[in-house]
Amino acid sequence: MRGLALGDAFGETWFFRPAEVLETALVERWVKDGEWLWTDDTAMALSLLQILDRHDRVDQDALAAAFAAAYAADPYRCYGASMHDVLLAIGQGEDWEAVTRRQFDGMGSWGNGAAMRVAPLGAWFADDLDTVVSEAVRSAVVTHAHPEATAGAVAVAVAAALSVRGVPGDEFIAAVVDRVPDSEVASRLRRADRIASSSDPRHVAGMLGCGKQISAVDTVPYAIWCAAAHLDDLTEALWATALAGGDIDTTCAIVGGIIGARTGLTGVPADWLSSCEPLPAWVDDISDQP
Repeated sequence: MRGLALGDAFGETWFFRPAEVLETALVERWVKDGEWLWTDDTAMALSLLQILDRHDRVDQDALAAAFAAAYAADPYRCYGASMHDVLLAIGQGEDWEAVTRRQFDGMGSWGNGAAMRVAPLGAWFADDLDTVVSEAVRSAVVTHAHPEATAGAVAVAVAAALSVRGVPGDEFIAAVVDRVPDSEVASRLRRADRIASSSDPRHVAGMLGCGKQISAVDTVPYAIWCAAAHLDDLTEALWATALAGGDIDTTCAIVGGIIGARTGLTGVPADWLSSCEPLPAWVDDISDQP
């Protein structure tokens, strides 16, 4: 959870910088001064983690209510346009399944929101990959009814579980694909598995996407490739992920969650940790449990 929040907040610092200086700032690694605020990626991951702590499973009604309550308490976390509509409707008492299924002319959203928040679930159930898959699906459909969004959530959850289990980088993407349902997400992950880990992330983004379309298809394969290339170095992984631009807070949140499940915050610069907006105190209570 802390890795996800750090990646989210780090990624958010790159938005609203002039385009003509952004690439230079990333290449030369200019770290932003001041507080780094996390976004809806972390807010929704916190709700998911809270439900897992209470129920040890994805209680979908409780999760929908938690998402809506967190949104109502703080709607200024850069939620996507469709999520404003979904969470407002759920908060007003509408059935979450009906709300979610009517999005995008009945197709449901295939955005990256279900994937961006799910890494803690993969770590939570890491001992049982079948449960990781089934619970990731249950968590995704509460807000994203499209199968590609579900596939993206499964991929990230499985990646976080494999990270906990210590699967090496050269086996990592293939092991993720083995658990992802047939989809364009899975197809692009297979493409990612053929790309050398030493490749320039900007070139990789040209082949896989880097979140510019805000879809699971356009986001998840790139983020998992970045994580697989830097599984033991969270800081380096975040720099590499951000380099391609795109939906940087979300790609970095996904990468931060996957690698954080393996390394914690080991090796992260102290000034990054002090700049990142802290998580609620109750997260410490979860981490202190045996």
